[in-house]
Amino acid sequence: MVSRTKDLLAPFALSVLVGTSPLWAGEDPESRVLCAPVISGPVLMRPGKPTIEPVVNPACDASRIAPYTAEIELGPAVPDRWRIVQSLGYKEQTLNPYDGHNPLKGDLPVFGKDWFFSITAISDTLIEPRRFALPVGIATTVAPNQYDLVSESKSLILNQQVLTEFVLYKGNTTFKPPDWEFRFIPVLNLQKVVADEIGVLKVIPDRRVRDQSQRIETTLGIQGLFADKHLWNVSDRYDFDSLRVGIQPFTADFRGFLFQDQQPGIRLFGSRDNNKIQYNVAWFRRLEKFTNNGLNKIDFDLRRDDVFVANVYWQDVFVLGHTAQVTAVYNRNREKGRVKFDDNGFIARPASLFAERFARDYDVTYIGFNTDGHLRRMNLTTSAYYAVGQQTNEQFRGAEDKISAYFGAFELGFDDNWIRYRLSGLYASGDPDPFDDRAEGFDAIFENPMFAGADTSFWIRQPVPLIGGGAVGLSGRNGVLNSLRSSKEQGQSNFINPGTMLLGLGIDADLTPETRLTLNANQIWFQDTAVLSAARNQGAIDKSIGTDLSLALTWRPYMIQNIVFRLSGAALIPGEGYESLLGQGERTAYSFLLNMVLSY
Repeated sequence: MVSRTKDLLAPFALSVLVGTSPLWAGEDPESRVLCAPVISGPVLMRPGKPTIEPVVNPACDASRIAPYTAEIELGPAVPDRWRIVQSLGYKEQTLNPYDGHNPLKGDLPVFGKDWFFSITAISDTLIEPRRFALPVGIATTVAPNQYDLVSESKSLILNQQVLTEFVLYKGNTTFKPPDWEFRFIPVLNLQKVVADEIGVLKVIPDRRVRDQSQRIETTLGIQGLFADKHLWNVSDRYDFDSLRVGIQPFTADFRGFLFQDQQPGIRLFGSRDNNKIQYNVAWFRRLEKFTNNGLNKIDFDLRRDDVFVANVYWQDVFVLGHTAQVTAVYNRNREKGRVKFDDNGFIARPASLFAERFARDYDVTYIGFNTDGHLRRMNLTTSAYYAVGQQTNEQFRGAEDKISAYFGAFELGFDDNWIRYRLSGLYASGDPDPFDDRAEGFDAIFENPMFAGADTSFWIRQPVPLIGGGAVGLSGRNGVLNSLRSSKEQGQSNFINPGTMLLGLGIDADLTPETRLTLNANQIWFQDTAVLSAARNQGAIDKSIGTDLSLALTWRPYMIQNIVFRLSGAALIPGEGYESLLGQGERTAYSFLLNMVLSY
């Protein structure tokens, strides 16, 4: 027997379906009894029409029951649920990544029931005029009849980079990781650099170029090429374990202080406790890179440099919204006895610091504790590392050194409506005696710090050289540490260095939803200058590097990341230590940056 509620409601649903009114028994509206056929049980579907099995209400006069027939034309069948909206008239969109269903953005399966494809294209255009101290070309120079070894040279970088990312993956990723993922990221780079001095861009000027003070090159690199297999789920909320093999991005900590790169390796990762805990266990073998743009070389020339990583992230530690991380990283380098020249003809390994006999071997383990999140209205990031190990020392003593160095950094932010105020601090130990058996200067594996203004800062962005001290850099490109390496891309980590100290203030102001203004002021010092005195055969050198001032304006005209314009300027007001190395009265170093990023 059909329930009374069902008897009352079903004819209304049926009338809406077929466009008729239900029949009633009796003339009294208050005592009306449904007399229409009532649907009970499933509707039997047949091609072209449904068949409805009626049930007669016993309170009705059977003679008053009107016969019921209906034919409903069914729409075309859809192969999967992602194309239901197309049956309503929505069309596929390939040029617009947001409007409609786009098969190039993973909105629709490309084959099978759950294989998706996504493509990303990014154009990054950069114009960067700059001025800072460079060595004078001794054999060939644009300024002859001068005795000074330091030139206040201007230079200009024109850089066009096109990144494409192709992703093929299997599975519904709305609530769980993909079952399979294949990713390929080729990058094309076109670069022109013009400098006022000869012998800076290349050791031997290129005879094919009429203007010997410029360098033009086009390179193709591979920044990603990996396969990712979802091994299994370990809970009903999709905690999981996955394995990734190939060239893949990896960051050892929240801000990229120690190791942030795209290198070939094997990585096991996953989550536990409803994604509250994440872990990584990985091994990477580093690739040789192009000297001038930092891209991975496509010939898969592997270095004898291995990085082993294990870390654990724990969310909501101490308070909600605060994540802690414990990490252990072991870097093993076996490049002793090998000589490597970079793409410009300069020696990269070993560093030309005192001796160019052999590159070094070293084994160093980093133990780190990092946090990131918010404490009520305060945003806080902290990082601490201790490095311990040993290295062969071919630079100062020709014997083995014990490595013992440490690093700490923090960034504290406070949001007040549309403005964020930031306070930054960093301390990396320096080596007080380059001739003893201890290497106490902290150095990273491959740093890319998002910190204290990041690449808008002059000192972090520009590779300032140590002129007359062994063809090494005081600071590296996109690096904050004064590590005295030949280069960040192709050089070795150096634990005999002057160390770094930084204290900075910053402001991020969202002037409009499309426009952000960023201001940074950083005071920078060497932690210990004994290594610099030994490298330059110079007396006491002051610790003050100077004051780094930078300003950046970022404009997103559509409030999305697909079109971004950035204009920034940075200047270094020299301190006494900087002037001691590069000459008294050294003028303010500066750089400007005009950047346009277009993404699809």
